[in-house]
Amino acid sequence: GVALVGVPLCIGALGFTGAGIAAGSIAAKMMSAAAIANGGGVAAGSTVAVLQSIGAAGLSLGAKIGLTSALGSVGA
Repeated sequence: GVALVGVPLCIGALGFTGAGIAAGSIAAKMMSAAAIANGGGVAAGSTVAVLQSIGAAGLSLGAKIGLTSALGSVGA
């Protein structure tokens, strides 16, 4: 349960928000590095793209189920 709330909060704290990537944040630095490495754009499916997706929309149902399954067995 903590991970389902904590993961999106941590991602938001890095600068991946619903309004986009926060200026001057760690997320902005990551996006800049990814864009430089890819010749000016951030590749779909890249770490930066996935984190921004989570920051904007939260975790998908599949991700929540996966985290619950994985972390539930660890907690047991």
